[in-house]
Amino acid sequence: MYAVGGINSRGRRQETSVVCLATSVNVQANLNVAQYSTTATAVAALPSPASEPIVPSDRIPASPSPAFKTVRVKEASTCAVMSLHLSQCRQNYHQDSEAGINRQINMELYASYCYQSMGFYFERDDVALPGFSKFFKKLSSEEREHAEKLMSYQVKRGGRIVLQDIKKPERDEWGAGVDAMQVALQLEKSVNQSILDLHKLASSHEDAQVNSCVQTVGSPF
Repeated sequence: MYAVGGINSRGRRQETSVVCLATSVNVQANLNVAQYSTTATAVAALPSPASEPIVPSDRIPASPSPAFKTVRVKEASTCAVMSLHLSQCRQNYHQDSEAGINRQINMELYASYCYQSMGFYFERDDVALPGFSKFFKKLSSEEREHAEKLMSYQVKRGGRIVLQDIKKPERDEWGAGVDAMQVALQLEKSVNQSILDLHKLASSHEDAQVNSCVQTVGSPF
């Protein structure tokens, strides 16, 4: 038997007993069938301790606003529902251009990562080339600034920043100064080619604003 208690308006305690029905061979013969059905339904309707709280009908939100969309994501056998807010400032910004900006952000951060490794390599006591160290540390800061500028632009256009894993530099030892400069030259060519590809992609979608942005993200060489 479960007792559900409460206090009425006069300060007196009220208790309502709900009888848990069970199958028994000694069921009373005069039990009213309708009453049994009603009581069983009431017991089944009681929320279990692990069940979610019942939300009042006046608190249930109306249909989603057009500014929202629902996306179902299934990962690791778990389904989740996310509401993604669509920016109101987004205009003529194709999703391919948005993805291209995110890829370029990753490319700039990778270049910064490599230059930072070079900068501290030449600072080592067994290498001791402070001029090269200062040069590559400066390049690292410039590439990071390019990435931050692209992030700011992504937000201004109503896009979403999706950061990706930054690849580890191909080596930890950079050899002599001339060897590191050769690697840096090839890296700058790769970054520049990525910018050219993004420019071409934006042109295919007639997005002059993206082209204007990527043109300001130039090579330091």
